[in-house]
Amino acid sequence: MEKKEIYEKHRKYLVPCVAHYYKEPLILDRGKGGYLYDMDGKEYLDFFGGIVTISVGHCEDEITSKTYEQMKRLQHTSTLYPNIPIISLAEKLAEITPGKLQKSFFTNSGTEAIETAILMAQLYTKSHEVIALRYCYSGSSLLAMNLTGHSNWRLAGSLIPGIKHAHNAYCYRCAFGREYPACDLECARDVKELIETTTSGHPSAFIAEPIQGVGGFITPPKEYFKEVVSIIKSYGGLFICDEVQTGWGRTGGKMFGIEHWGVEPDIMVMAKGAANGAPVGITIATPEVGDALKGLHLSTFGGNPVTATAVMATIDVIEKKKLPQNAEKMGFYLRDQLDGLKEKYRIIGEVRGMGLIQGIEIVKAKKEPASDFVLEILERTKEAGLLIGKGGFYGNVIRMTPPLTIQKEEIDRAIEIMDWTFEKISASHGV
Repeated sequence: MEKKEIYEKHRKYLVPCVAHYYKEPLILDRGKGGYLYDMDGKEYLDFFGGIVTISVGHCEDEITSKTYEQMKRLQHTSTLYPNIPIISLAEKLAEITPGKLQKSFFTNSGTEAIETAILMAQLYTKSHEVIALRYCYSGSSLLAMNLTGHSNWRLAGSLIPGIKHAHNAYCYRCAFGREYPACDLECARDVKELIETTTSGHPSAFIAEPIQGVGGFITPPKEYFKEVVSIIKSYGGLFICDEVQTGWGRTGGKMFGIEHWGVEPDIMVMAKGAANGAPVGITIATPEVGDALKGLHLSTFGGNPVTATAVMATIDVIEKKKLPQNAEKMGFYLRDQLDGLKEKYRIIGEVRGMGLIQGIEIVKAKKEPASDFVLEILERTKEAGLLIGKGGFYGNVIRMTPPLTIQKEEIDRAIEIMDWTFEKISASHGV
């Protein structure tokens, strides 16, 4: 099909919420490693990875080969029958996840993984109230949309009772007008009053991403999670850690993001990069919490032998190639280059993140969010052959999440394009 026909059929046959980046949407044809190619054969350096999903590079040979062999052997049976891939994966997850996490439930997406985590917490604590964070994103089901701390992602309105949203550690735009570290973590300490004034005093859980993804890669101070989790625990609640975007070595040096903050989750959810692009959702809990999920409950495709094989193959690649260590090394280098751009261009308000999950908040004078600048940045970087993401409550944060296999020369190329882009936009707007 020609481009015009593809665009027309997309409008005709897909619902309008299936939106695109760019004035002329990019029609991709193939990918390999850290690169994508459009239908005209143009090459793009991929620094977004299908929304933080291509963890070890497009069409990685070992993962593709193992997944294909499993498809030829056994594709689906449902969890009514045990199979080796699902058992092997569950055992591996118990081995590599932090703390006492041991019992897994598999689904198809991050949304379903979060639904499962909330259900586990509610059954275990016999409470339905949940504390989430403002600016968080939890998914597209009714419950997940209500957990999400963005009004524009809550399409059906606020229909689920018992969900309370605490202030998050958005230091660049502190809700209390304070500055870290003199703030004494007021955002975390405020959770105590939130529980005492807006709940029954017995929440089932606190759910949080170590680094908020859609929220714009908001990264809390090192003391934040110890403070807020201790408050939740004092009221009998559990800590659900959402590692959908931060898992699998992306934050650098550790397999999971929360390990940088030194707290142990009662429940952890994973998806996206777990299978390098294959649909998967994972909920893992401590034995006592996991055992609370009894009765008639299943996911038809959860634990599918093909997907389980893809996850195991992805973990194998991450471990063999020591990709958390590469993410740490390359993450320091990428951050150093981005900080250099911040010193050079006034439209960069803040650079934040860890490892290979780095955000750039784009602003005008007095921290005014510059979402219009971000749209221009996306167009110019696409023109130059670089794909990046955007996010943030105001749509003014550039998101950069290259595959964990990224090397210095590819970062140099991306920074060269970003430098050129910022120079053009700064000049055209006189900033």
